[in-house]
Amino acid sequence: MGQDIEHRFTQAGLPEDEAHALTLAERDTLSHLLNRGMGDNSLRAIRSDLGYLEAWSWAATGHPLDWPPRTETVLRFIAHHLWDPDERVQSADHGMPDIVRHALREGGFLRSSGPHAPATVSRRISTWRAVCRWKGVEGPFSQPEVARTLRAAVRAAKRPRGQHSKRVVDAELVIELLDHLEEIRASAPGRDSEAVGTRLRATRDLALIATMFASGGRRRSEISNLMMSQIHVLDDIQTEAGQSIASIGLRMGRTKTTTETQDARVFLSGRAATALKDWIAMAGLVAGPVFLAIDRWGNVQETSISPAAVNAVVKARLAEIGHDPRDFSAHGVRAGYITSALKQGIPAPEVMEQTLHRSLDTLLGYFKDERQREGRAARLL
Repeated sequence: MGQDIEHRFTQAGLPEDEAHALTLAERDTLSHLLNRGMGDNSLRAIRSDLGYLEAWSWAATGHPLDWPPRTETVLRFIAHHLWDPDERVQSADHGMPDIVRHALREGGFLRSSGPHAPATVSRRISTWRAVCRWKGVEGPFSQPEVARTLRAAVRAAKRPRGQHSKRVVDAELVIELLDHLEEIRASAPGRDSEAVGTRLRATRDLALIATMFASGGRRRSEISNLMMSQIHVLDDIQTEAGQSIASIGLRMGRTKTTTETQDARVFLSGRAATALKDWIAMAGLVAGPVFLAIDRWGNVQETSISPAAVNAVVKARLAEIGHDPRDFSAHGVRAGYITSALKQGIPAPEVMEQTLHRSLDTLLGYFKDERQREGRAARLL
């Protein structure tokens, strides 16, 4: 594999120990995906899944993965990862054998002592199936026996469905956050380093949260990776009342649901566009990342804020206005945008133009739980 590929692996934050679990052919497959333009996040997930699958195969069978795998191999993988903890108390042979578990733990591939999350198992099987297709072979994944077993195991799993954020960060909460940040900015008019740092952070965080929400509930990685070259200041929008509203276009390029060649664009208007303009002007940005890191002394860095730091900003600012940060995550901003838009009667296709969802079912999935929670059926008493 060439040095450029290895560099991309490193940039994607991929653990070196996973490389040892991959065969040369699997590395070639990942090289092909890079050349096809697959994003770093997707590549990281695929390589992690492949590394785990290969390590599990060695531990469970003493051999590397077959391409395509045999039906019994896939069924064994399901049995080793989706099992009943109560049944294991009664039968030590239930679930993953001790020898396999110890081998995976020794290799650094296994941390939990219980069954895996159904979503993790389903994702790894999806990766397994996809790589088979990329290799030009058809695995047993569509066989009724495999599909039926996986569905039954997922239904029987006692682990609850993972939840990104207990509460959504809806439009009302975002407005409260933006008002709070504007107050912080106005309360630090001085020129000393502390006041300047306070204004910088407040202006950046205001623009970050406003952009993240108003552009369709962007993912934290999309905010972290946003570049000045993606921002296009547009002519103001003229309202019927004769007002001018600031407008900005964002070229999103490759996202989780779009490719580089699709030229996906979303828009900011009004308060969000003004907030982003204010930050760009204050930081003197011309090129490079939009949302830069700021050190503890208030100095703007040349590197972008990390995805984890985006999450930390959302939590910290919510805590400042009296909310429990444990109830929220950056993903709650995406769910909050969708929930707020649909509650206001904005048609789903129009919402999807901003969120860049390709599936209506996926979009509505964000809305369903909140609508059900607040609905009349849940408030009969």
